[in-house]
Amino acid sequence: MQKISICVYCGSRSGKHPEYAQEAETLGAGIAKRAWRLVYGAGDVGLMGSVAHGAQINGTGTFGVIPNHLLEEEVGKTDLTNFIITENMHERKKVMFMNSDAIVLLPGGIGSLDEFCEVLTWAQLKLHQKPIVVVNVQGAWSPLLTLIDSIIKQGFAASSLRALFEVTDTAEQALHYLSERL
Repeated sequence: MQKISICVYCGSRSGKHPEYAQEAETLGAGIAKRAWRLVYGAGDVGLMGSVAHGAQINGTGTFGVIPNHLLEEEVGKTDLTNFIITENMHERKKVMFMNSDAIVLLPGGIGSLDEFCEVLTWAQLKLHQKPIVVVNVQGAWSPLLTLIDSIIKQGFAASSLRALFEVTDTAEQALHYLSERL
């Protein structure tokens, strides 16, 4: 039987608050504690490195996917259980999504935002029903949440869009939410 796999989108940088890296490591450790598998962008830097470290030191499987052009920049973490190199970003996102049962968004940059928007759009179009969780550490995603609320208020999306993802403040809350749904 295949392990439950949690796809984590997060920054290849650590950000300005130490809580970001702490929550990333907590998420990785929590995934391991539940005997789930981490699916992520295969980097060994920033929050990607933190979430992978938390998962690996706690003994769970890791499935990393990185495009060829980012191997050096994101320091491809080759000691993962599965290390996949793709031709491009589109293939990376597809492989990560197809190999996961749920999605968690930790703080990150425009790449993390892109990944979240894509899976949220797919959920809105009823292409999947995988749980999506936004971990709003230190309010990192509060402007995004305000923007989504504005999109709804302006009539460009139904209010049901907000029900397609859960927002938590901590990794532990996200893990608890996922434990009840997977």
